Formats: sequence, structure tokens, C-alpha cells
Amino acid sequence: MTPTTMTFFERFETDILSGKKTITLRDEAEKHYVPNSVVTVSTFEDGREFCRLKILSVEPVLFDALTDYHAEQENMILDELREVIQNIYPGIQQLYLISYQLL
Repeated sequence: MTPTTMTFFERFETDILSGKKTITLRDEAEKHYVPNSVVTVSTFEDGREFCRLKILSVEPVLFDALTDYHAEQENMILDELREVIQNIYPGIQQLYLISYQLL
């Protein structure tokens, strides 16, 4: 079944809506998004809907393979991106890069 919703922490809302954040890195539990599908996006904290996104691609990527380019797509510097990921997914190596377009 194709997922139809996605959540983000509130702190990322402005970057998503401005187009500065164009990817999300998720764990295996969230790798099932389908390219060309559309998802309704809400805040993780309170479930408030704030936009819709078109999923462009879903690709595996290792934590150790993250680059400045990935960080730029997340509107962060690489050290900050790695810290955020480790805070959300402690010790994770296998991630899934989901690229999307704001609708």
C-alpha cells in the first residue's frame, strides 16, 4: 500500500514551504514511499497539516556516505545534518533518501 501521509518536526516546516529543504532522510520503516505519489504533510508534534508533496525518488544511502550536497538539500551543513540524524535515529547506518517537490 502506498503511503499517503508524511510527518516532519515543526522546526523543518519553514524550510519545506520555502523550497530550501528538498529531501528527507528516513529509516527503513519509512522507505515505502512511491515516486510520483502525493502525500499530505503534517507536523510530528501535533498532526497539523501544512502542505502536500510529490515524491520524486526513494534511494538507499549510508550514513557514512552523506555529503555536503545532501546537507545542502536539507538546508544544513554536513555536521549539523549528521547530528540531527543521530538524534532521531541513534547509531543508524542505512538511511533512505526521499526527494520531493512542494505542490
